[in-house]
Amino acid sequence: MKVGFNLYKDGKHKALTMSYDDGQVHDIRLLEIFNKYGIKGTFHLNSGKLDDEAGKFLTSEQVATVFDTHEVSVHSLTHPYLERVSDEEVVYEIVEDRKNLEKLCGYPVRGMSYPFGTYNTQLIEKLRVLGMQYSRTIKPAGVWSSPDDFKIPDDFMQWHPTCHHADEKLFDYLAAFKRNKRPLALFYVWGHSFEFPRGDGWTRIEEFCEKAGGDPDVWYATNIEIYDYIMALRALRFSADRTMVYNPTATDVWVDVDGKAVVCPAGKVTRFTI
Repeated sequence: MKVGFNLYKDGKHKALTMSYDDGQVHDIRLLEIFNKYGIKGTFHLNSGKLDDEAGKFLTSEQVATVFDTHEVSVHSLTHPYLERVSDEEVVYEIVEDRKNLEKLCGYPVRGMSYPFGTYNTQLIEKLRVLGMQYSRTIKPAGVWSSPDDFKIPDDFMQWHPTCHHADEKLFDYLAAFKRNKRPLALFYVWGHSFEFPRGDGWTRIEEFCEKAGGDPDVWYATNIEIYDYIMALRALRFSADRTMVYNPTATDVWVDVDGKAVVCPAGKVTRFTI
């Protein structure tokens, strides 16, 4: 019996996620596009900038409804260079942002993106202690027609996106993603919604979502959904003869058993038919 760890939710082979920073009012229009084409996204918010008098950012009251079915994530309270401030300031910036966002959204907030995309190893260790389980960088992983195309990150605290939405190769990357046969292929696009009013930004992102959405072999997921799924996949515990597997997590997981997608339900033992 051959068991393959190459499937996402519902036995799909690929996943696509989007990630946007800061929480400006342009997120509303972007979410309308996402919802129209079935795209899922994670939105990293500076809660200290909500309710601004100029009206550039969303209001606290909007957060829960605007981001419904998507993920809200930490981006720090006020957007400083976190690796440049004291330990006390890191704690304040992350914990206060978490507390504010959790009150607004009603669930534990466990991920983030780095303000300005900057970080170091010391900051990562501090963030882990503060409950962060992943953090997105702004370093493009790119696509180079190699076995590493569209790969899951080795370290989720250094989660490099595939590209920015304004990358001139965005549609080339999408075409490569559709052709890609890599197990657990992941296409990750990031940006800021305030960038779309420039030039043909809105037209371009809608065209991308239209072409990217609706693929039966793609799981459209938030950052935390992908993180939780991969952690659950890695947590599977097999019997010595590999005829049984226990899933100790709260997330259903799919594995490939002799070419067939088999679900391993959360908290249960699954027996394979040989």
